[in-house]
This record gives sequence, C-alpha cells and structure tokens, in this order.
Amino acid sequence: MLRLATAADLEALVAIAGRLDIAKTLATDVVEDLTAALDHEAGELLVIEDDDGELVGGLRWVLVNRRSRIASIHSLMIHPAVRGRGLATTAIRDLAERLFTVHWLHRAEAEVYGFNHAAQRVFERAGFVHEGVRRRAYDREDGWQDGIRYGLLADER
Repeated sequence: MLRLATAADLEALVAIAGRLDIAKTLATDVVEDLTAALDHEAGELLVIEDDDGELVGGLRWVLVNRRSRIASIHSLMIHPAVRGRGLATTAIRDLAERLFTVHWLHRAEAEVYGFNHAAQRVFERAGFVHEGVRRRAYDREDGWQDGIRYGLLADER
C-alpha cells in the first residue's frame, strides 16, 4: 500500500536509504532528495507499507515535463526483511495507477543501474517497457555503470 510520506516518516526512510545494500542502488544525493520531496511541490514522496501498515520502504516521483505530463520515478527502496513478497512491484503498479488517474499524467519513466537486476525485474513485472540503455552513464560501484530505461504510457496499463 502507498501513502504520502510525512515528516514523521523521514527518519525511517533515511535509515532504509542509508543501508549499504540499498544505498548503492540509489542516487548519491538521495537523502537530500527525500527531505526536499516532502514539500510535494513537483512530485511526491510516498511510503510503502506492508499488509500490517508497517513502513517497509518508499519511493518518490518527480514531474519532469508539465506540458507533456511526464513523471520520473526515483528512489525505490524496500527493506531487505520484506523482499521477495512482491511489495515493490505492487508499489510501482499502484504508483503508475496514481500517476495516471489522480494526476492525469501521460507517461511514467524510470532508470535503474545496470547491476540492479532486482529493480529491473520489478519494473518489468509492473508492466513497464524496456526502452533502452544509457551506456556507462554512472560512475558507481567501482566503475562505469549502464542506466537501464523503462517507460509506461497511460493507455498501456
């Protein structure tokens, strides 16, 4: 389940983002981005909850093109204790539905590091289309990493 994050959620989200196994899969400025995203000015910071209503992760989206109604999904993170339960895929599906029906956006897109196979599977299972590779786009994990691009259009869900 997704819900808007509040200031009270920030400490837990930063703790998840700061875990070494998760931090390596996120942008280097994720903590600052999470804090700034609370204002919901050009996007939203959302909490992922399990079936018991416990905070187990988060994600955010940013409006990258107002005229063409395009959102970019960032900072998807799930606590390792609940991985393998499909929560990330459900969260991405729910977010896409929110973007298309609540915010009336036309397109959702995401980019993940080439070494992040779990995130690639999440976006593919959520119905996103693999749109390409930005070759050696990021200096991460002791070398240049590809950026794997995904997109979903409102009429494809």
